Amino acid sequence: MPDDVDFPTALAWAGSATGSRVTSYDALVGGLTSTMLALRHDDGSESVLRLMTAEPWRTHGAALTSRERDAQLAMAETPVPAPRSLALDADGRVAGVAAHLMSRLDGELLEDSHEPGDRQLGAMADLLATIHDQHPAEPFRTFQSWAWEEKWVVPSWSRHPESWRRAFEVLAGPAPAYEPTFLHRDFSHRNLLWSGDAITGVVDWVETSTGPAWLDAAHAASNLALAYGTHPALELLQHYAAETGTRADAHWLVMDAVGYLPPPGKRPLFGRTDQLGRLDDWLDLVVRDVTLG
Repeated sequence: MPDDVDFPTALAWAGSATGSRVTSYDALVGGLTSTMLALRHDDGSESVLRLMTAEPWRTHGAALTSRERDAQLAMAETPVPAPRSLALDADGRVAGVAAHLMSRLDGELLEDSHEPGDRQLGAMADLLATIHDQHPAEPFRTFQSWAWEEKWVVPSWSRHPESWRRAFEVLAGPAPAYEPTFLHRDFSHRNLLWSGDAITGVVDWVETSTGPAWLDAAHAASNLALAYGTHPALELLQHYAAETGTRADAHWLVMDAVGYLPPPGKRPLFGRTDQLGRLDDWLDLVVRDVTLG
C-alpha cells in the first residue's frame, strides 16, 4: 500500500457507506491495477473495496472506477453475475486514490495451475455471449485498442518474427466493420469466480466499452494462451463461435495479441519467459491459421 493512501479512513468510509463498520479485512489476490480488499462488517456482511493504487491506472482512477460503477449498475437487473456497486469515491477525496466499494460475490478464482476444462470453457463462452446480449440504456465509450503503433516492433525473443511482421501489416490495414456490442473488455479466466464448473461472478469492469464482440473473445483467448498454451484458447473460440453462430475475425485476434507487447523500453505486463513463449506461439497461430479468419 503506498504511503500516501489513507487506509484507515478508507475503511471507515466503507463502514459508513454500508451502515456497518469494518471489523476485519484480507487482501485479495490477482489485482494488477489496484489494491483489492475483502472486508467483513459488524453485521456479518462482506464487501470488496477497490483502491486504485498502481500506476498508470491510478492517474486515470476517476474514469476507471466511475466506469466500473456504471457497468455494475447497468448489469444489476440482468442475468450477468456482476458485483453490486455500493459506494464510489472517484476523485479520491477520502483515501487519496479512487475508491470503489462493491458487494462480494460467492465463488473462487481458478488456481494458476488449473487449466480450464471443456465444461468451464463452455461456461465462459456462454457467459460472454450473455454479456454481449445486454443493451445498457446509455452506451459505454468506444473501445480502445491496446495494440498501439509504437508497439509494432518485432520482439527480440520471438521465434516467429515473420508472423509479427504480418500482424503489424494486418493492423495497419482497415479494420473490419462490426456491430457495436456491449463489451466487458477485460473478460478472462482471471476475472471470473467459480463454483466447480459453474461461473458465479465476473469482476473487474473498469474497461467496459462498446465495440466488436470478437475482441472480447480474443482477449479471453489470449489470456488462456499466455497461461496455458494454444489449446484452451482455441477451444474457447470454438465454443464462442458455436454459441453465437458467428465466425472469428483474425483482425481482432491479432489486435489483442499485439496488445500484450510493451511500448519500446518498457517491461511486458506478463513478462516471464514461458509466458512470452506462449504469446509468441499464439500470435503465430492466429496469423497463420486461416480457420480463424
